[in-house]
Amino acid sequence: MPELPEVESARATVERAGLHRRIVQVDDTDTWECRPHPPGEIRAALLGRSLTGAFRRGKSMWCETSGLGRSRTPGPVLGLHLGMSGRILVTGPDGTLTEGGDWLGGRYGQGGEEPGRKAVWDRFTLTFADGGTLRLFDKRRLGRVRLDPDTSALGPDAELVDAAELAARLRRGRSPVKARLLDQSVVAGVGNLLADETLWQARLSPRRPVDELTDAELDRLHDALHTATRAAIDQGGVHTGEVIPFRGAGRHCPRCGAEMVRDTVGGRTTWWCPAEQR
Repeated sequence: MPELPEVESARATVERAGLHRRIVQVDDTDTWECRPHPPGEIRAALLGRSLTGAFRRGKSMWCETSGLGRSRTPGPVLGLHLGMSGRILVTGPDGTLTEGGDWLGGRYGQGGEEPGRKAVWDRFTLTFADGGTLRLFDKRRLGRVRLDPDTSALGPDAELVDAAELAARLRRGRSPVKARLLDQSVVAGVGNLLADETLWQARLSPRRPVDELTDAELDRLHDALHTATRAAIDQGGVHTGEVIPFRGAGRHCPRCGAEMVRDTVGGRTTWWCPAEQR
């Protein structure tokens, strides 16, 4: 599924192009994507309102909405989950497209629709009074749209968590450090690729029990997490990480040249350098 940097790309798309535009129509007829809401429930809650802010914690994204008419009482919160490969597409009054979310693989240029993109894959659509739209494009139909989503179980955001809180949360138990990083209740936003990149940058084995990590190693891990997360946001996604192209059979660590090794850690396929991540 998209990791924190991809979700941040979608959030920034909404913030840049989708706010303060009055909603005049809502297509919430996809009963799977909009569950547990029946068709028409989200539509009734949003008509006449506008999105006033776009927010994110980890991989979870939501939008606040305005009051109706002259009312200053805010409307419901609109939760938008990208699923495995979702994207947010926002068109302006002139049809200009702004989009963000899951990486397209570098196959398509900017400013136009992806070739072969079918309208049926737009699982949820807001239509604005100016004629533009906001769409959740989700070919695999694994995303979710929900009113007033509950984010209370999420840990602190991986981009923002400070070193002391991260250390305190990671140290609980004896799990491998990668498994703890992937636990969204510990720290929100880290997926498989970001975890591998972070641990490679920190020179820590993904199988290392968390209760064995020293203070210095935890500080190094915190710095690596922030560096890897920020770089992925700035460069367009987790696929841009330094070690990501070298996660494969017969490939070698880009720092020392040792052949990368593979195992399953925390239920996920994991690659690391056996020389530097002992």
